Amino acid sequence: MSRKCFIIFLLLFNVYQISQQFFQSPEDSSTPDKQCFCELKGNVDDCSCTVDTVDYYNNVKIYPRLKSLLQSNYFRFYKVNLHNECPFWKDVDFECAMKFCHVKSCEDKDLPLGFKGAAESPHSKYIKEAQTIGCQEDYNKELDFLNKSISEKQHQELKKWSEHDEAKDSFCVLDDDQEKAEYVDLLLNPERYTGYQGRSAHRIWQTIYNENCFKVQQSSNERSTYSSMMKKNVLEETCLEERVFYRMVSGLHASINIHLSANYLLPEKNSPLAAINSPNGNWGPNLNEFVKRFSPETTGPEGQKWLRNLYFAYLVELRAIAKVAPYLRTEDFYTGFEKTDKEVKLAVNDLLNVIETFPSHFDESIMFNAGSKKLKEEFREKFFNITRIMDCVGCDKCRLWGKLQTQGMGTALKILFSGKFEHNTFEISNGEHITEEKPQFKMRRSEIVALFNAFGRLSNSIYFLELFRNQLR
Repeated sequence: MSRKCFIIFLLLFNVYQISQQFFQSPEDSSTPDKQCFCELKGNVDDCSCTVDTVDYYNNVKIYPRLKSLLQSNYFRFYKVNLHNECPFWKDVDFECAMKFCHVKSCEDKDLPLGFKGAAESPHSKYIKEAQTIGCQEDYNKELDFLNKSISEKQHQELKKWSEHDEAKDSFCVLDDDQEKAEYVDLLLNPERYTGYQGRSAHRIWQTIYNENCFKVQQSSNERSTYSSMMKKNVLEETCLEERVFYRMVSGLHASINIHLSANYLLPEKNSPLAAINSPNGNWGPNLNEFVKRFSPETTGPEGQKWLRNLYFAYLVELRAIAKVAPYLRTEDFYTGFEKTDKEVKLAVNDLLNVIETFPSHFDESIMFNAGSKKLKEEFREKFFNITRIMDCVGCDKCRLWGKLQTQGMGTALKILFSGKFEHNTFEISNGEHITEEKPQFKMRRSEIVALFNAFGRLSNSIYFLELFRNQLR
């Protein structure tokens, strides 16, 4: 009897195992070898927010709004100098493999009215009104009416003084006021795969990681860069601020790799060369390129860490926009067309409302101590150098988008290190308070455009990461 029972038990156990395998879905599998390398779970490192929360909030609520907003005139035109010489080495390699590396600048006729010449400044809208006769107490019989206005030339000089003072708080190179700076239509020059690779591209990222990241003091009194730190698994032993800096740069790097995989020159059905020879090319997602850049077979365990850092960079810039929201609500987003400017202002306000309701914003005061001038200066110096490295990129289109995204991330750091955005308040003799309307914090138009477009690139990466994830499933 005991032998028969044992045989029956084995038969029942085998039937149970087969049924489990039959009814088990791919999502139920928890073994590492069956999971996709881009299936990210749990909290984002150094944050309380989960990956799933970011995926839902971005792909459903933020990404559609950003995609629409960034097509408006205010955000699609970016003023940049692509002619600066590399400050770090002379032998800049132009190794683009395709004609699509070229950036086409805007002609004056293509620009919105508010961006042309002196009219670029909203101040010029009010010069005529400022010269209008005002109150009668300003009248003097001998001197005639007092002229309170200043010329546009004088205003531009005052603007330069102000910008010089503001530059001291900037985390990135601001070259929009340089002589060779030109407007570029970002919609006509999209970020996509250009074939820029090899020694030149590798040197750019190697310089960013090895020369501009925080150094960690080792027991042997030797200094170790972050690239070697990752191999030694000592990143978690560093202070929070240093990890933040590395993860932001790594997240930006991962985001750019996803963009290039998502907007790749695809071969035509008839001939692979047909796509290159066609005027505009055939562009779309390339799953093989994505796998090559992030899979364990080509990157080891690092690929998944890079993808997690993408989420970290996203949360940093998300928090920066939420923090600066009160300031942005005072902006006119002026382009010279009253109707569309109002529509953009409403769209920005709608996006800000959505961002502010995000449930898991981290407390930047823990990561970015606004009271620490030493830490702020260290962050500023290192990120300033990263934006200078962008002038060493040998591909025009890569340089354009590298400048824009590093400036956007630098602007986010500027915001997070700026403390609270409050108006200056003064007490008068009778105990009442008078508030100065001019806020202490200031942003140039190029910083606003870079901030939103850089965040848009991170948002786009998370959206396409879900697309690649579904394809791999």
